[in-house]
Amino acid sequence: MVVTDANADEQPGDPFADLDAYIGLPRVAGLWLSPDGRRLVVGVARPDRKKTRYTTALWEVDPDGARPARRLTRSSQGESAAAFTPSGDLLFVSARPEPDGDTDEGPRAALWLQPAIGGDARVVACPPGGVRGVVVSGAGTVVVGSAMMPSSADAADDKKIRATRKEAGVSAILHEEYPVRYWDHDLGPERTRLLVADFAEDATLGDAQLDLRDLTGHVGRALDDECSWDIAPDGRTVVAVWAVAEPAGSQRYTLVTIDVATGERRTLADDVDHEYESPRCSPDGTNVAVVVRRRSAPHDPGDCWMGIVPLTGGPVQALTETWDRWPQSARWTPDSMALVVAADDHGRSPLWHVDAATGHLTRLTHDDGAYTDIQVSPDGHWIYALRSSINSPPAPVRIPVDRASAVELLPGPTEALGASFGVPGRLEEVTTTAADGTSLRAWLALPELASANSPAPLLLWIHGGPLRSWNTWSWRWNPWIAVAHGYAVLLPDPALSTGYGIDFIRRGWGAWGDAPYTDLMTITDAAQARADIDAGRSAAMGGSFGGYLTNWIAGHTDRFAAIVTHASLWALDEALATTDTSYYWAREMTHEMADANSPHRFADAITTPMLVIHGDKDYRVPIGEALRLWWDLLSRSKTENGSSPHKFLFFPDENHWILKPNHAKLWYSTVLAFLAHHVHGEDWQRPSLLG
Repeated sequence: MVVTDANADEQPGDPFADLDAYIGLPRVAGLWLSPDGRRLVVGVARPDRKKTRYTTALWEVDPDGARPARRLTRSSQGESAAAFTPSGDLLFVSARPEPDGDTDEGPRAALWLQPAIGGDARVVACPPGGVRGVVVSGAGTVVVGSAMMPSSADAADDKKIRATRKEAGVSAILHEEYPVRYWDHDLGPERTRLLVADFAEDATLGDAQLDLRDLTGHVGRALDDECSWDIAPDGRTVVAVWAVAEPAGSQRYTLVTIDVATGERRTLADDVDHEYESPRCSPDGTNVAVVVRRRSAPHDPGDCWMGIVPLTGGPVQALTETWDRWPQSARWTPDSMALVVAADDHGRSPLWHVDAATGHLTRLTHDDGAYTDIQVSPDGHWIYALRSSINSPPAPVRIPVDRASAVELLPGPTEALGASFGVPGRLEEVTTTAADGTSLRAWLALPELASANSPAPLLLWIHGGPLRSWNTWSWRWNPWIAVAHGYAVLLPDPALSTGYGIDFIRRGWGAWGDAPYTDLMTITDAAQARADIDAGRSAAMGGSFGGYLTNWIAGHTDRFAAIVTHASLWALDEALATTDTSYYWAREMTHEMADANSPHRFADAITTPMLVIHGDKDYRVPIGEALRLWWDLLSRSKTENGSSPHKFLFFPDENHWILKPNHAKLWYSTVLAFLAHHVHGEDWQRPSLLG
């Protein structure tokens, strides 16, 4: 059955056919609301002049939707919003040069304040290790995370230690615990501490910087990159996710409170079978909402729900434990009586209202959107968020809490920059049934002119994760570029995808090559049965876990003319031991499971031309996976001259994602050239940027 998306924008989209225009499109990310509800700020990323990186500027959006958006910041280094002070001044983080600052130290992320009444922004905090995770209480207490060297007594001492290492040319790190890396950077020797200060009247209006006080001291891994924190409205208590060590190189995330006056730390939630994330203090200061995850095991995918725990201590109430969805992005309503959360649901990620006493759920949005960066107005009447979907990029919206009217699009930076656009095709939904009776679905992005008389070649595009869903816009993996070049792009949610219940995840748990693979083949069959699809011309591609599945597909079927595998897992015994979080994968697979589901075992069966893509700075899926895959492909070449249909696109200075604008352009152009060669039979055209 096929259901047309009535919300699809069918206007032509030139930027998707022109990669230079595409990488130049403004990208909205992040949304912050002032305490009085009168100021709404978003970040907008655009390429720098040389198109070597994206920089973000801050824009103000009218919460009432009457005035056009206006730009607030401008610098070559860019800015990211952090928080508002109680008086409505904007705090942001930037590595822009500080006027009259010490230019010998090089750029570092400082905390800046831009007055609500206007005037120049100024630095209010500039610790040597930068700042992250800025939160401000209603009383004006500010808490920031800052990386400091283990032996540092204070900021001055930290600065001295860094200078000594720099002068000696020392970059070595002595590790004494696991993990040692995270996504794209090394961990240590500096580690995050929490620093605290008060926005006294003279600090807010004068030239003085905040007097930051070390609240935690050196706590090792406890406040690692996965940890976040919040502060109670009265500014007296910080609630933080706290990482603690476990046997066999593992760790778990607990929840603690820290007294701002004394630094005394108290455990709020710690259970060896559960972990905690994203704490939010209630506006009345009595409770903390937290995402609770039951830890997984090789034969149990675990589970996820919203929990409520008293700030003063007590048992964690499992608020949504019986709800077969995984909540995220929780925000309290101003009366502390309810939460607003997002949760994946059948290829969407709608907003839900959750009663904080009973857990009763009410769905607030009923469109195809995915909602992030939730903010609730202080009067409780409006929810602000960024809305996106498969066929529309993130944009600021407001939603009435009483659901009396539709979601309202606010005039945003994209419109102010004159960059409004539509996607170059139509979006439909494909459904079918797996062999075990499970319902399957996928989005299908089609060229506008695709029809029975002019069927389009099919591109199966597999999401990463694996606990993920195709439900939102992606700048890095945008199907509409392929659509603009004539392909129909199938975006399926196979077993392990979120938004379909725990049993749907359980179908593929610890058996990646089983139901996830057969689900993909089944939904591909359904798409290829359509009259507007050319079943004889098909390709497959995927990244991360999606890349794993393309590798598995390559060794199990020759139905595709070409396969693109990005940042992919190849030999699971090596990959799961060299990734940055090996302890997590040990909870999902035994050695026997990993061996049974490892694509490298089927290298001899691969006949489909493959484009392998990987970044050298990828620590989640280390470069060794691509190197071994490339060797396993090339070492099986049977031609006299050693030639091969396979190709390897290597980025020495990229990580799991290809982030630089010109590299993104090269990524898409190489993929399109490879597909054109093998799907359409065109001569191979080497992208010009490859020299």
